Amino acid sequence: MNTPSRQPYPSDITDQQWDLIALLVPGQADLGCPITYERREIVNALLYGARTGCQWRDLPHDFPPWPTVYYYFQHWSADGTLDAIHSALRAQVRVAAGHAAQPSAGILDSQTVKITDQAGPRGYDGGKHIRGRKRHLLVDTLGLLLGVVVTTANVSDAAGARQVALLTKPRFDRLRHVWADSAYGGTLIGWLATWCGWTLEIVTHLVAVHRFVVRKRRWVVERTFGWWNHYRRLSKDYEAQPFHSEAWILLAMTSLMLTRRAPPPKRKPRKKPS
Repeated sequence: MNTPSRQPYPSDITDQQWDLIALLVPGQADLGCPITYERREIVNALLYGARTGCQWRDLPHDFPPWPTVYYYFQHWSADGTLDAIHSALRAQVRVAAGHAAQPSAGILDSQTVKITDQAGPRGYDGGKHIRGRKRHLLVDTLGLLLGVVVTTANVSDAAGARQVALLTKPRFDRLRHVWADSAYGGTLIGWLATWCGWTLEIVTHLVAVHRFVVRKRRWVVERTFGWWNHYRRLSKDYEAQPFHSEAWILLAMTSLMLTRRAPPPKRKPRKKPS
């Protein structure tokens, strides 16, 4: 399927990338109006928003109208389409890297981000001195996302980890070992062993906090946070609903994994002016 004739954006998916997810994107429903805009263009518009961070009303006019794109963002977030695409790609990337489709180990961490002035729940993280929201996530040993829960910033790391664990446990039967920092110690170790059958290993600081030293397995999740710097929609939390914040994280990771599975052709360098 080819997209309409227009100048491509760097965030557009290629034909090879579209082939990887086309069957997972819902097509024409039995009931309802006929499809007006190609599903691939809807996906392109969503990935453009994740990459550039533009507001819905600032979406370029050569994409489908922003209310249409927003409708599918809401619908696909709620019905599990974005999650299904993300999960399928994660399995493909893992297998291509020589791993089993399902992980046996993971890393827990959280990230506190500021929130803008839109409506929605928020809180204050006393440790980071940030008013906003907290992203609790579990990644595999490749840094790929296994589960994410967005809460107000005042929710503790341990409490957020319990929510992530309850979300991911039914989906990953092979998962047995988890690494985390000292914020996840205490009663969480026993709770994860009892309710999830996971062994939680705490990776502690061996040097002064102000010095940077790569710690066992902990650098993996920090690298994931670094990947998110390329997606401006994740620079802060711009959403009224935390559920939509989680959807943008799925879209960012989907874009990243599509690039891994089917790298786009390299751009030709610009000629220097003579």
